[in-house]
Amino acid sequence: MIETQYLNALRIIYNKLKDSSITWVITGSLGMALQDVDVEINDIDIQTTPNGAYEIEKLFSEYIVEPISYLISENIRSHLGKLQINGIEVEIMGGIQKLIENQTWEEPINLENHRRFITIDKMHIPVLSLEYECQAYLKLGRIETSEKLRNWLSKQ
Repeated sequence: MIETQYLNALRIIYNKLKDSSITWVITGSLGMALQDVDVEINDIDIQTTPNGAYEIEKLFSEYIVEPISYLISENIRSHLGKLQINGIEVEIMGGIQKLIENQTWEEPINLENHRRFITIDKMHIPVLSLEYECQAYLKLGRIETSEKLRNWLSKQ
């Protein structure tokens, strides 16, 4: 069950993005919960293209708490920023790249190849497929989350 405050924030996001040309998906814990995985939702994660991150930032200018900037960590790089919508943290991630085994950066994924749509409360929400999420979490070394998704998928 997705708590009301997350659905309310998601509705604001959806209403601003649904008619835009921005390619976007909900990912992370909310993306999993929207696909019926039993997870605790901590925030809302929006994955998009590099340009999409800056376009979303413009559309949600009144909610910005951390402007979009290009950040590189130990095993991931992205155009990253944060919003606060009705008390819910929303992370925007554009053009995510993961460092793979041979120490090279993989290309950002084509979101359209891995997205599916979930309808909830009359919203048609794009999410990343759980199959893709399972592999992405494994590449990031988040074994527990990857295992949880693999187990869930095997029961479907």
